[in-house]
Amino acid sequence: MTNPKPLDGLRILDSTYVFALPYAGGHLADLGAEVIKIEGPSRPDVTRTGGYAGVFADNDHGDDWWNRPSTFNLINRGKNSLVINMADPEGRELFKEMVKISDVVMENFTPRVMKGWGLDYPNLKKLKPDIIMVSNTGYGHGDGPYSSYPSQATTAELSHGMANLTGYENGPPSKAGASFVDFLATWTALFALGGALKYRSETGKGQWIDIGMYQTGVMFISEYLLDAQLNGQESQRIGNKNPHRAPQNCYQTKGSDQWIAISIDSDEEWQTLCSLINKPTIAKDPKFIHLNDRIKNHNEIDAILNEWTQTQDKYDIMHLLQENGIAAGPVINSQDIHYDKHFVSRNFIEKVDYPSDRNMGTRMFLGRPYKLSNHPLHITKPAPKFGEHNEYYLKTILGLSDEEYDSLYEQGLIADVPGDREPSATFDPLQRLEAKTLADWDPEYKKNLGI
Repeated sequence: MTNPKPLDGLRILDSTYVFALPYAGGHLADLGAEVIKIEGPSRPDVTRTGGYAGVFADNDHGDDWWNRPSTFNLINRGKNSLVINMADPEGRELFKEMVKISDVVMENFTPRVMKGWGLDYPNLKKLKPDIIMVSNTGYGHGDGPYSSYPSQATTAELSHGMANLTGYENGPPSKAGASFVDFLATWTALFALGGALKYRSETGKGQWIDIGMYQTGVMFISEYLLDAQLNGQESQRIGNKNPHRAPQNCYQTKGSDQWIAISIDSDEEWQTLCSLINKPTIAKDPKFIHLNDRIKNHNEIDAILNEWTQTQDKYDIMHLLQENGIAAGPVINSQDIHYDKHFVSRNFIEKVDYPSDRNMGTRMFLGRPYKLSNHPLHITKPAPKFGEHNEYYLKTILGLSDEEYDSLYEQGLIADVPGDREPSATFDPLQRLEAKTLADWDPEYKKNLGI
C-alpha cells in the first residue's frame, strides 16, 4: 500500500449523535479508520434535521434534504453509513454481528440505554474480547447522583463551572458561545482512544473508555480551581480583561462589527503600544505607568484605544502590533476563516468533491489543527448518504441473502430514507443579515473560493 494512513485497517462502529463523538469519528476517518455511522430508520442524527442541521448546500433542500445539511457533512466526513433499528432485537443482533468484526464501538446514549439493550461493555467484551468501547455521557457512568441524567454541552458548561467565570463585570454568568464542551469531549476521546489502542497492541486486551463530558470542562478551568485552592481567591467575571495583563480587551475596528483583541504583558509593551498609536505622553502618565495602575484605570485606557482602533483595519492592527512584540489578533467570523491567508496557507479549509448524483458540487470543510510529517492527511471522502452502505455491510460483509436483506427493509429494520422527519427551513440571507442572525453573506462565494 502506498503511504498508508496511521489508522488504516481499524474498523469503528460509530453509534453517536450530535457533535462530540461524531466529530471524533470524522477525525478518525481522516486518519484512515473505517468509521461506520450507525443511525436508526426513524432516528437519524439530529445534525441531519432540525436546528442542529445548519444550512443546506446552495440553500436548497434538493430531493434528499437529509443528506445535504452543512453540520452533518462537516462532522461525519469520510464515514460509511449503516442504518439499523437497534430498538428492535433483530436490529441489535445485526449490530452484535458487526461488533464481532470491529475494533472500536463508540456511543453516547444515556447510561441506561446500552445496558438495557445488552450492549454495555461487559456484554460487548463477550462478543469480541479485545473490543474497545468509548462512551460519552454528560456525567459519566456510575452510582453518582447525576449519572443517569441526560446532558448537552449547553448545560454541561454551567455544571462544570465555566459559566460562572464567563461574563462581564457585575453581570450574570454567561455561556462562552457555541457548545465548545462537545469539542473538549472530541479531543478527550481521541486522546483516550490512542492510549487504549496502544495498550491493546501490547497486551491484546481491549477496555472501556468512560467519558463524563462535564469533567472535560472542569479540566478546562484548572487554573481557577488552583487559585481557589492555593490562594483562597474566587475568580470574578471581568469580561475580556485579565487580572494579570492590562490593557487586555476587544476593541472595535473599521467596518461593521469588526474587532481586534489586544493584550499587554509588560510596562515595556505598554510603552511600545503608546508609541505605535501616537500617544507617547500617556506612557509616562502615573495613572498608566505600571500594571496595577493600568488595571485600576483600565476603562480609561479602553476608551483611548477604541478611539484609535476604530480608524484601522483589524488585520492591519494585528500585523503592526505583532511585528512589535505585542499579542494581538483579529476577531474573525466564519467568512473570514474561508478567506484568511494563513488558514489557506495551512490548507486548513479543504475542498471536498461530491459525486455528481449528490448534486452538491465541491464544498469546503475544516480540516485538522495538526499536520503529520510522514502522513499527509486530507478528508478522504464526503459524509455518507443515509443508509448508503447498508447493502455492503449486511450482504457483502455479514452474508445476508437477498431475501433476508429485502425482508429487513419490509420490516422497517433498515432504511435509506429517514422516517417521520421534516427539514429545517431554508433562509433568505439578506433578511438574516438585516435581523443580525447572520454575520455576513458573500453572494459570490463560489467564485471567490474557487469552487
